[in-house]
Amino acid sequence: MAKIKLEYLWLDGYKPTQNLRSKTKVEEHENFQGTLEEIGNWSFDGSSTQQAEGGSSDCLLKPVAIYPDPARINGYLVMTEVLNADGTPHESNGRAGIDDGDNDFWFGFEQEYFIMDTHTQLPLGFPIGGYPGPQGMYYCSVGGKNTHGRDFVEEHANLCIEAGLNFEGINQEVASGQWEFQLFAKGAKKAGDEIWIARYLLDRLTEKYGYYIDYHPKPIKGDWNGSGMHANFSNTTLRTCGSQEVYEKICEAFRPVTKEHISIYGEFNDQRLTGLHETASITDFSYGISDRGASIRIPIITVEKGWKGYLEDRRPASNADPYKVAGRIIKTVKSANI
Repeated sequence: MAKIKLEYLWLDGYKPTQNLRSKTKVEEHENFQGTLEEIGNWSFDGSSTQQAEGGSSDCLLKPVAIYPDPARINGYLVMTEVLNADGTPHESNGRAGIDDGDNDFWFGFEQEYFIMDTHTQLPLGFPIGGYPGPQGMYYCSVGGKNTHGRDFVEEHANLCIEAGLNFEGINQEVASGQWEFQLFAKGAKKAGDEIWIARYLLDRLTEKYGYYIDYHPKPIKGDWNGSGMHANFSNTTLRTCGSQEVYEKICEAFRPVTKEHISIYGEFNDQRLTGLHETASITDFSYGISDRGASIRIPIITVEKGWKGYLEDRRPASNADPYKVAGRIIKTVKSANI
């Protein structure tokens, strides 16, 4: 028998931006294989997370994904859905409403973020009382003058890969102290699970470095890029149709529900979606081939492959919930008249 440490992760009930919560359950197992079938539901005090009243505070945690925890001996990371005491999905549970039972939708999320120094309360590379050099030399930079936080970012990448996430890359972004990682999954729920696990590993790692992560879409005002969570998506139709007309009909399906998308694409996103800094205006909707200033970009590789590929919604903010983003995109794509 071995002691197994299970870190149960869930999203709290704060609005409009939910936060990750976690706690550890230690169990004895013989020949533990790290599967969902070997573990059970747990509970927590929902009155402490804005998910229940004090007089009836129990909420349930239903495990939906499990990954090895590379930073712990006999440790595992357990992503969960929050349920009410009667077993129904809690209103804060965005994962339960995703309409992708056959995993036909594939998502690749590009998660941008700022690494903040806990002492200065500024992004890495920002001097106290001033600013570093203007944007231009930080994006994919090399060398200590313009690159800040590489050791931290590399360690996070290693943790994600060791955990078994389908981690696809990292790069420094346009602003000083701003970075990005990419994840891809076949199935919208799995894509959301892996982004939240990766965010957890990122946030936990900051405790060792004296940093914290700022997911605000525009933490530094002025002529600095904001942070997004670009959503690259496809389904069988987009991957195989070979039709520009079909692609345009799917893009047009997003136009009449612009407000519905923006409403769940992240708090303070209006500060980022200004029409500047590689964004479309939050009040507009547009799409275009290889256009990073559009709401939805049609990648040039999709066109070159004969209109077989994917689309990129560039509007989701860095603090958006990937479950809700994926769920809304799926609903809109399925509504297209094709």
